[in-house]
Amino acid sequence: MNEIITLGGGCFWCTEAVFQRLNGVVSVQPGYMGGQTENPTYEEVCTGMTGHAEVSRIEFDPEVISLEEILEVFFTTHDPTTLNRQGNDIGTQYRSVIFYKDTHQKEIAEKAIAVLEQAQVFDRSIVTDVQPASTFYVAENYHHNYYNNNKSQPYCTFVVSKKVDKLKKVFKDKLKEE
Repeated sequence: MNEIITLGGGCFWCTEAVFQRLNGVVSVQPGYMGGQTENPTYEEVCTGMTGHAEVSRIEFDPEVISLEEILEVFFTTHDPTTLNRQGNDIGTQYRSVIFYKDTHQKEIAEKAIAVLEQAQVFDRSIVTDVQPASTFYVAENYHHNYYNNNKSQPYCTFVVSKKVDKLKKVFKDKLKEE
């Protein structure tokens, strides 16, 4: 049976592009979670006033890729030490966050953070929030498969491509065949 975890690691174009390439990931949906506005639009979320984070809802087969492996990729392909920021993207909508669906996922997420902190993998403390999943709002259609459809767009060239390249270098054994 497949599992779902929802992750925010900055712009959802980046997280979608990274997780789409992993063997065992069945689907990745960009969207919004963690805010107070019902049915938020991209424009509303971008103001930072809705409370939502840009997230990717990841459906995966735990017999092929574990949640621990998903989180290892998550922590390697974004900066979990910057509060409400990823690179030039600044605001609460770009926060580092793990939205868990049950106690088991929460425990795995908290353990992953503790292990990274104890090993001092990063120069600064991890600020990733671990929160219960709330209502997931699917992003507008033009955000779906964004990187794959817009590789020559400047943001994709300069930001998303670097994350995808890092994924391919560090996790080549976990990638789907192209």
